[in-house]
Amino acid sequence: MSGVLFAGTPQISAQVLLDLIKSQAPVTGVLTRPDAPVGRRRTLTPSPVAQVAQEAGLPLVKASTVDGQARSALRGLAPELGVVVAYGALLPPSALEIPRRGWVNLHYSDLPKYRGAAPVQHAILNGERTTAATVFQLEQGMDTGPIHATRTYEIPEMTSSGDVLADLTSLGSQMLVELLPALLDGSARPVPQVGKPTFAPKLTGDDAFIDPREGAHQVVGRINAMIPEPGAWTLRDGARIKLGPARVFHGKTGGEPGEVALAASDRHSGERVAVMSTGDGAGVVLTRVQPAGRQMMSAADWLRGQQASQQSGTVRLGGQR
Repeated sequence: MSGVLFAGTPQISAQVLLDLIKSQAPVTGVLTRPDAPVGRRRTLTPSPVAQVAQEAGLPLVKASTVDGQARSALRGLAPELGVVVAYGALLPPSALEIPRRGWVNLHYSDLPKYRGAAPVQHAILNGERTTAATVFQLEQGMDTGPIHATRTYEIPEMTSSGDVLADLTSLGSQMLVELLPALLDGSARPVPQVGKPTFAPKLTGDDAFIDPREGAHQVVGRINAMIPEPGAWTLRDGARIKLGPARVFHGKTGGEPGEVALAASDRHSGERVAVMSTGDGAGVVLTRVQPAGRQMMSAADWLRGQQASQQSGTVRLGGQR
């Protein structure tokens, strides 16, 4: 019996691959996207998955799509099972047939909710308090296959999509390791998805604009959902400013939507926090901001600097894009 063909590209995929290797899973080959330009100098760099595979001495296939040449290389690995985690391209039917036991996919939602490319972002954006890591059998439809296992995850307050993805990756890796023997010997019995599906398409920079005229919970959900990608942002006097994680302020604010003021912490820490007023009269605690051309900094420190540089002391975010 041959082993596992792993397909993935970003850091979360690399972590799953590393966990499988550490568990002594029989990984016999890896599929990932080609080297991509990284950094200001746009240096061609192997994907995080490629780097793990190379360090482990695993056979590696780099392909932007699984075309005839890539399929031939994958067939040569004679895999028993395929495992895909954020490869970055759809696997055509001809590729789905290569592993004897087919492919399983690690997805970051409680399927059938949030099928698509950005399940965690949409869950946070919609104010969900829980999500899940799910392993399901891959089919031609988008995230439609029967489910092998699901583990529920409670989304902490003031947590970004990036942090939730990291936690779900740990849960998902553990699930895959536990499921692997049954997946490889064919004794696993997935069950059909039940419930009304919802969809989670990829988010854009326009989706990441923060409008303080929305209510506080909507503003907090949008900020945290967009971190790290595509990155939450708003405007200050027409200039773009990026925002770090936020939470709802449990206290009163008296400003107009978008006005930012220092307030005593509602968590009794004794610290002053930067609070932005929103459209429903509630406030949002801003933790960190990044003005154009500068590094991320404490939102409270940034606000003090803004107030010191102008006579009125009023700082407002938002406005027309």
